[in-house]
Amino acid sequence: MTDKKKVLFLGGDGIGPEVVAEARRIAAWFLEHGLNATLSDGLYGMSQYRIDGRLISVDVLMQCKQADAIIFGATGGAEIEALPADVIESGGLLFLRKELDLFANLRPIKAIDALRDASTLKPNVIKDVDFVFVRELCGGIYFGTPRGIETLPNGQRRGVDTQVYTSGEIRRVARVAFELARSRNKHLCSVEKSNVMESGKLWREEVQRMQAEEFADVELTHMYADNCAMQLVRRPSQFDVILADNLFGDILSDCAAMICGSLGMLPSASLSAPDERGRHNALYEPIHGSAPDIAGKSLANPLATILSFAMALRHSLGAAGDADLLEQAVRKALDDGARTADMAGPDERKLSTVGMGDAVIRALEELSAPSAQ
Repeated sequence: MTDKKKVLFLGGDGIGPEVVAEARRIAAWFLEHGLNATLSDGLYGMSQYRIDGRLISVDVLMQCKQADAIIFGATGGAEIEALPADVIESGGLLFLRKELDLFANLRPIKAIDALRDASTLKPNVIKDVDFVFVRELCGGIYFGTPRGIETLPNGQRRGVDTQVYTSGEIRRVARVAFELARSRNKHLCSVEKSNVMESGKLWREEVQRMQAEEFADVELTHMYADNCAMQLVRRPSQFDVILADNLFGDILSDCAAMICGSLGMLPSASLSAPDERGRHNALYEPIHGSAPDIAGKSLANPLATILSFAMALRHSLGAAGDADLLEQAVRKALDDGARTADMAGPDERKLSTVGMGDAVIRALEELSAPSAQ
């Protein structure tokens, strides 16, 4: 028996604890069916801040570093935004990503036939769409310095953010994207604004050089970020893997969420470089925010978090077969009519957060029953 994998659940803020609770129920189901892992929980966000004035404790940060997979809910909202800057800088999500060196963010975008009417795009536009965003997560404008707001001598205020990348930062995330494309359909589209941004010029040059040196078998195209936004709603089926920097990857992947019908359907994986044993630091989270307006009402869609756990099964827990089963169970639940409010049509029954978790567990039970084998 190999050592058990460690899975840490951090609910965070807003709807985070509700959606993570459903992913934890799914994880417990897999433990009962042979998954070799241990589950633990930690506080993050305002729940921790109210205890000791920090967003994350030293103990939970250590647990994050020791975990094979972190299942994270959400953070943000008015309370977080009102905190002193030093509190956010020493414990916010950007801090956690940097501390764990989670530089590669994977966001799969796959059209689900059962949700074609939930998308604002025409069914023929989203048909057969299946691609992955690879977003750089530890550099760019979210981390660049100088940054801040200052008052000029003439009394005007000026806000400054710095977009900055080194060749090493670009190449390490590009390698993740090229290797992923090599395992799929061998097409990588790199997105930037090299026509107006110096960092974009460097991005394009480094990605092109890496393709020539190491990945000649992968077709590489380049696209300006504004054109990519248009192509995502015009003909998203053209994409296989999209590589983007921190800012453009953030914006474009949210835009692409409507291919799936809702932000509540999109999971993500944030990975560090592998160590000598091949182990990554890894954080898995839905791409939606904390949605404080519906927090505590059991209205949130937990499927993005549940699918994030499926990504953890595949990338961190050595259980690709379980990942396939869970993804199949989500599709079955949707095929059987399970909908939360964000996906439901006017005449469709709306399930609660817990109700959607129940629907996925029922699907797991049916799919794993002897008669279904």
